[in-house]
Amino acid sequence: MLRLRSYLFAGFVCTGLLGLGMENPTGHGFRLYVANSRGDDISVVDLTSLKVTGQLKAGERVHGICVQADGKRLFATVESDQTLRIIDTASQQTIGTVKVSGRPNQCAATPDGKYVVVPIRDKDSADIIDVQAQKIVKSLPIKEPHNGLNTGSNRYLYVSSMGSHEIDLIDLEKMDFVAHIPTGGKPRPYVFSPDGNTMYVAVSDLHGFVIVDIPGNKVLERVEIPSENKTLRKLQYESQDTLTHGMALTPDGSELWVSSLLDDATYIYDVKAKKVTGRVNTGPGPNWIVFSPDGKYACISDNDSDEVSVVDVKSRREAARVKVGKVPKRLAVAIAPAPAAAPVARGKLR
Repeated sequence: MLRLRSYLFAGFVCTGLLGLGMENPTGHGFRLYVANSRGDDISVVDLTSLKVTGQLKAGERVHGICVQADGKRLFATVESDQTLRIIDTASQQTIGTVKVSGRPNQCAATPDGKYVVVPIRDKDSADIIDVQAQKIVKSLPIKEPHNGLNTGSNRYLYVSSMGSHEIDLIDLEKMDFVAHIPTGGKPRPYVFSPDGNTMYVAVSDLHGFVIVDIPGNKVLERVEIPSENKTLRKLQYESQDTLTHGMALTPDGSELWVSSLLDDATYIYDVKAKKVTGRVNTGPGPNWIVFSPDGKYACISDNDSDEVSVVDVKSRREAARVKVGKVPKRLAVAIAPAPAAAPVARGKLR
C-alpha cells in the first residue's frame, strides 16, 4: 500500500493551486464554460455578472470539456467527428483539432496544458494526447471508460472504468496505469479530498455515493441520501440507472454537493459530521457540478431546461438561473483570460 499512497500523494501536491484562495493574475474574474451536449457549442458565463458573454463553436455533440490551470486553453471532446478541439479562450477560436480513436467522453488536462486524456467509450481505451504535437502518443486499454479527472498534478491523470468498477491512475512519465482504485459499483462522477486520502464516487443505482479509503485501497461506506421521490421519472438524456450525475467538493473540502435526478435538487453533505445538512432546488435534470475557485458559487447544469443554476454557497440559494445551449452537461471553471492580442495561427500552439 505504500507504493499506492506515494502515487496518490504525488498526484495531489498541486491541488491547492486549483482550489480555495486561487490567485487570479488577470484581474478579470472567473468564467464558467458549459458544454451543450445536444448542440455544437460551449456557452461562456461570466461569474461576476452571471450572464452569458459568448458561445464557442466546437462541433455537434460536445461531450466533455476541461481547461488548463491558467485558463488560456480550453479542451473539448466532440462526438460527431470524434475529435478533441483546442480552443484559445482569449480569442475564443479553435486553434487545433486532434482526431481521436473513437467516441470521446469527459476529458482531463494537466495544469500545464501539456497532456489531455480522452476516454474512448466505444473502443475500451483512453487516448493520451500531446497538445503541442497535436497527436495521440499512447492509447491505454480500459473497460468502458467514462470520465477523466486531474487533481492538480502534471504527472498523473485519472480515468474511470465503468466496466471494471474502478478508477485508474495514469502515470504520464511511464505512459501506463500505476493504480486501480475500487469503487464498489459502476462509477459516474468522482472527487478526491484535498489531502488525497479519500475518494467520493457516485455509482449507478444509488441515490448518494460511495466513500473509498485511498491508502487502504478499499470501499469504506455506501451513503444513501434520502429522497423526496422514490420513483425516477423517465429520463431524456441519462440512463435510468443514473440517480446522480454530478458531485463536487467545496474548495476547502468541507462539503460534498451531490445532484439528485430523483428530486431535481442538489444535496449538501457535511464531510466531517457525515450527514446531509442542506438541499438546494435546481432546474429539472441537474447534472454536473463545479465550484468557482473562490468558493463563492456552485454551478449546476440543468439539462432538461437548458439552464445553469448558479448557487450562492454561503446562503445556499440560487443567485441566478442562466439560459445556455441545448442540454448542458459538463462544466469547467477557469480564470478569465486577458483580452486577446494578435490572432493565433491555426495549428501553431503557443
